[in-house]
Amino acid sequence: MRAMIFEQVGKPLVLKTIPIPQPAKEQVLVKIISCGVCRTDLHIIDGDLKRPKLPLILGHEIIGTVVKSGSAVSSLKEGDIVGIPWLGYTCGKCKYCMANHENLCDNALFTGYTIDGGFAEFTVAHEKYCFPVANIFANPSGSPLLCAGLIGYRSYSMIDQDAKNIGIYGFGAAAHILIQVAIYQGKKIYAFTRDGDSLSQEFAMKLGAVWAGDSSKPSPVKLDASIIFAPVGSLVPKALEDSDKGSTIVCGGIHMSDIPGFSYHIFWEERTIRSVANLTRKDGEDFLKLAVRIPVKTEVQVYPLEAANKAISNLRNGKIHGAAVLVMKGSV
Repeated sequence: MRAMIFEQVGKPLVLKTIPIPQPAKEQVLVKIISCGVCRTDLHIIDGDLKRPKLPLILGHEIIGTVVKSGSAVSSLKEGDIVGIPWLGYTCGKCKYCMANHENLCDNALFTGYTIDGGFAEFTVAHEKYCFPVANIFANPSGSPLLCAGLIGYRSYSMIDQDAKNIGIYGFGAAAHILIQVAIYQGKKIYAFTRDGDSLSQEFAMKLGAVWAGDSSKPSPVKLDASIIFAPVGSLVPKALEDSDKGSTIVCGGIHMSDIPGFSYHIFWEERTIRSVANLTRKDGEDFLKLAVRIPVKTEVQVYPLEAANKAISNLRNGKIHGAAVLVMKGSV
């Protein structure tokens, strides 16, 4: 099979032909239809996330078809369409797993980071960590749901559900999905982008934001809650300044630059700052059901597998509006 291989921090991925992997017990072999390109992939390439498996096949927003099971009895059968997310395995035995916080598992494995992912024509995955995917998402439009959608949904679930005015800082793949969920539930969205990024601001307004503007500008209203998707630590005190009493600021990224010091008075009045770590399988099940009901529509820019480095570069330079998705030859 063909795969784009990550071999060294800071270096481009390399297209190689390697053997098709074979599923072990409780794993399935999946023929990949598409795989999204996520900002987390950039953090792995740049060395912000330490100790990846090397060599590594990146990618954790996978839509594919089950080809083969490694178990005599499996919950998945040949031909099933599945989504494979970032959380690839948990031990089920540590204190976090036992307390229903499997996203914090001490022994977790992560797709496209500590186990091979989806920048390839085939992959193997633990069957209990694959999500059944509805037919409307059995194509490249479904890939962004598996990380951008899931982490956005988990971030959103951490704010007060009575919050009405919600700020989103960084309007990329996660934000363009989450805004559809929030508007479906009657929320007002204020979108903050890189200064001068008029295209992203127009995109946010097109999707239903009541306001969109530069991140350096003050919010036109006091916000009941905020979610920060951009990996920019200086946005934390900015979000605090924009926030109302008792509000929650959620940092939705797996990596963020250092948060600068700030005056206590913008944190006072029972404001809360919290981070998001990974996801649980229940998050995935709940979100994918909701995505069908809405239904969520994703904006994707597709690239062939061999153009993965171009997709990564475009994402890095802010040239993607919506989500970048790699599509395997002959899959659609």
